[in-house]
Amino acid sequence: MKNKEHTRQVRDTVVKKFKAGFGYKKISQALNIPRSTVQAIILKWMEYQTTANLPRPGRPSKLSAHTRRRLIRDAAKRPMITLDELQRSTAEVGDSVHRTTISRILHKSGLYGRVARRKPFLKEKKVSFKVCHKPPGRHTKHVEDETKIELFGNNAKRYVWRKSNTAHHPEHLIPTVKHGGGSIMVWACFSSAGTGKMVKIDGKMDGAKYRTILEENLMESAKDLRLGRRFVFQQDNDPKHKAKSTMEWFKNKHIQVLEWPSQSPDLNPIENLWKELKTAVHKCSPSNLTELELFCKEEWEKISVSQCAKLIETYPKRLTAVIAAKGGATKY
Repeated sequence: MKNKEHTRQVRDTVVKKFKAGFGYKKISQALNIPRSTVQAIILKWMEYQTTANLPRPGRPSKLSAHTRRRLIRDAAKRPMITLDELQRSTAEVGDSVHRTTISRILHKSGLYGRVARRKPFLKEKKVSFKVCHKPPGRHTKHVEDETKIELFGNNAKRYVWRKSNTAHHPEHLIPTVKHGGGSIMVWACFSSAGTGKMVKIDGKMDGAKYRTILEENLMESAKDLRLGRRFVFQQDNDPKHKAKSTMEWFKNKHIQVLEWPSQSPDLNPIENLWKELKTAVHKCSPSNLTELELFCKEEWEKISVSQCAKLIETYPKRLTAVIAAKGGATKY
């Protein structure tokens, strides 16, 4: 059982009497404390020149000094890195720790998670995705749709690791613009077998350019994903998609096009994928259009086969939900 710890005042008195020439026994009798305690207090004072409590070692740290330095370096170099990303990076080197441990280490180094402030920038941007999917069953389905992803268009709160009084440092700010900071047009496809190709579209998208994209990428993606030749292509009713020349292209390629009702976003499983993709891309904090394109392609390739398959598997449920809602909104 641990002995009673004496107050700082008692310890100071022991040292004072020792300096005055009192021996251990007389100090013990005068203060009514064990002689061994008097000796321990004086020996500690002689070694450390203090009677204050010294820092206790406690349990050894789970992380090595190298890993701790790496965490601090990563957070300082990439202020918008998340705790989940830092946790994964430590696991990769064999150190598995909780998020709170990582947060505590960063706090000790002076880095705290703070909401990033927004500062006006300049420019505008858009990303469109054409999508392919393969639902369960005999035929493969390719889905076509478009969406917009802005360079600085994500208005959700973003946290940044920073020290005090550094809120306005450039690396800790989120640039903002009136119209999103610029956009790129991208074509991409996926199926239940995984993601297909993604290509950047330069200039205005018209029927001719759309057919060129299909010619150069759709069939190759279907081949890479091993979808076979009997697949159904799904697209919306955009004029360039339904143009006579485009429909003839499908006919010549022996591709069945699914008849698609107008204004039916609830039926399209890509909506869920877009939301996740936008979040992933903006976590990368692209600062220009070139980086936006690069991050879009990188994050697109990271999408797992199981995630694609799961989205496609919801298709029958979406149809049932829309029918039950008599064409109204559903949870999808």
